[in-house]
Amino acid sequence: MRVLVVEDEHKIANSIKKGLEQEAYAVDAAYDGESGFDLALNEDYDVIILDLMLPKLDGIEVCKQLRANQVHTPILMLTAKGQLNDKVEGLNAGADDYLVKPFAFAELLARVKALTRRPRNSIGSVLTVEDLSLDTLTFEVKRANKPIELSKKEFALLEYLLRNQGRTLTKDQIINHVWDYDADVLPNTVEVYIGYLRNKIDRPFKDKPPLIHTVRGFGYKIGRRK
Repeated sequence: MRVLVVEDEHKIANSIKKGLEQEAYAVDAAYDGESGFDLALNEDYDVIILDLMLPKLDGIEVCKQLRANQVHTPILMLTAKGQLNDKVEGLNAGADDYLVKPFAFAELLARVKALTRRPRNSIGSVLTVEDLSLDTLTFEVKRANKPIELSKKEFALLEYLLRNQGRTLTKDQIINHVWDYDADVLPNTVEVYIGYLRNKIDRPFKDKPPLIHTVRGFGYKIGRRK
């Protein structure tokens, strides 16, 4: 995995770089917004760690310009500010996650790992597989540009499947991620909700390949069958 760190405080940038390299990541560092933007635009990274306050070009502008240039690499934004409006501004600019300084390296590492696990065809708030899309901000779900109405639990289940597309997920994994810890979940609850999703995602689109698949003895996954 290759990471770009864009941070004007050399001590922080080099500390992050050293820590990630010890975790077997390949890391490039830039110390201002312009050079960080040039690297992100012209090189292929798995994650970008981007400071909000940068010389020459601030992090918000770097983020906006990258998204405008169709660079959809996951971005973890760093800042010394913790106010809600700063977080919202960063996320609205196209950042995928947000971390306030000072932070523990273990938390930064966990967030980087989480971002690298996301599907590469996740663009900002939109998760896609084939012609199916789900917007995590507007809660809109579409297939073949046709809106699909889902309940909150159906939406949560579909989002979890999409964030792990191509992976077989067990019923226990699905329950742990989609239902509350103290929820009264019956053994066949996952099967029932998978059925609900199939009735809305697959069965109405008879001319399209099914996207939700049962892996006998293991669980379920989403994606086009190979």
